[in-house]
Amino acid sequence: MDFQVVVLAGGTSKNLAPLVSKEVPKALLPVGNRPVVSYVLDLLEQSNLKDIIVVVGGADAAVKVGGWISSAYVDRLRVEVVAVPEDKGTAGALRAISRYLTASDILVVSGDLVCDVPPGAVAAAHRRHDAVVTAMLCSTPVSGSTESVSSSGKDKAKKPARRNIIGLDVTKQFLLHIAAGTEVNKDMRVQKSILRAAGQMEIRTDLMDAHLYAFKRSVLQEVLDKDLDQKEKFRSLKQDVLPYLVRTQLRSDVLANVTLQAEENGNGMLPSNKNQVMLSQLLANASTPSFHELFALGPNGFARTARKTHKCCVYIASNDKYCARLNSIQAYSDINRDVIGEASHLSGYTFSPQHNSIHPSAEIGSKTTVGPYCIIGEGSQMGDKCSVKRSVIGRHCRIGSNVKIVNSVVLNHITISDGCSIQSSVICSNVQLQERAVLKDCQVGAGYVVTAGSEIKGESLAKK
Repeated sequence: MDFQVVVLAGGTSKNLAPLVSKEVPKALLPVGNRPVVSYVLDLLEQSNLKDIIVVVGGADAAVKVGGWISSAYVDRLRVEVVAVPEDKGTAGALRAISRYLTASDILVVSGDLVCDVPPGAVAAAHRRHDAVVTAMLCSTPVSGSTESVSSSGKDKAKKPARRNIIGLDVTKQFLLHIAAGTEVNKDMRVQKSILRAAGQMEIRTDLMDAHLYAFKRSVLQEVLDKDLDQKEKFRSLKQDVLPYLVRTQLRSDVLANVTLQAEENGNGMLPSNKNQVMLSQLLANASTPSFHELFALGPNGFARTARKTHKCCVYIASNDKYCARLNSIQAYSDINRDVIGEASHLSGYTFSPQHNSIHPSAEIGSKTTVGPYCIIGEGSQMGDKCSVKRSVIGRHCRIGSNVKIVNSVVLNHITISDGCSIQSSVICSNVQLQERAVLKDCQVGAGYVVTAGSEIKGESLAKK
């Protein structure tokens, strides 16, 4: 399709501390015992999109990410890893690599996206509508574990993730309004011209911007280089670039793909025969012209000259598709839960009839039970009388006897001594838990030592 693919893989992330650090860039944070960026790369490979630019924040992180990709995808993908300064924002990262962008259309994918929606479907919708941007929307994932138990003993209900406010036209193909982040809490303002042209707008709060976009390159680069009133440039694709394109779609100053001849007429209209040709072409291309095209023709079928329109489209994934972004610690726990549960087809593992995956090299002690929806990684050893429920255990872990692990993620090379209990927690690589340590709702950073007999709840622990 002549699309260039850009994966925005990030660098370190304050939202994911202490899980992400200089030693473990966000792109390499394991989900289901494999780096999160591998889910996007596999998805692109399945759509035969094999020429990819991966953008990483920070030179050191780029070296680590590039080294892993080159070994994992040798002879499978053609990947160029490009380092950009950290804290540039998603729009700033694209601006920094603009010299690499040469195709007519650009597919931009977040490196923390875990989903099974084919990107080719988004690209096809983008081309079909000749849009300047097409955003993929999916159902907002629920957050929280069905197994978690509160102090009162009642099950915690799953909570919807942070909401967006999205306005769609009646055909659910065009984006009329989008608000995210802090904008959601403000008064909602909609362009009158867009509302008049579309006739009516459907407001949705159950959809998530998946951060997978198709852009017309010429328009994207013009918007990225646009000077704002404050002499600053857009930083975020989701919060700046996309809302700007949506707001200006009926008064575009960034797209001029048709040269009108109104000045020659002196009446602000094209010659009537040319209007007839334009109208017939519109009707031939689609059974119902979009509101953009009708707006451009004007009330009497004459082309307007003062305004040029561009289309902002959406591709809405069906409800049976899985789609989530790893952009918070809660999301990290949720996605790990899902790829060993309802979205196990994404994990790449073969599950047993008991719906768990235990690596052949793993050693399981006497009277130790590994329940459904669990993964035990390569070379890990578990002592006697342990219990593992709905958890991921990484590679080469050493776990003693009488250890309980529930709804947790235990990464690689971790030592857990006898009698420990871990519930709803994330334990990073090279951590040591001494005897009878108890953790609940905790995150433990790489290399930390939890002392014997500690009982810790709701804490984030990291080496100073």
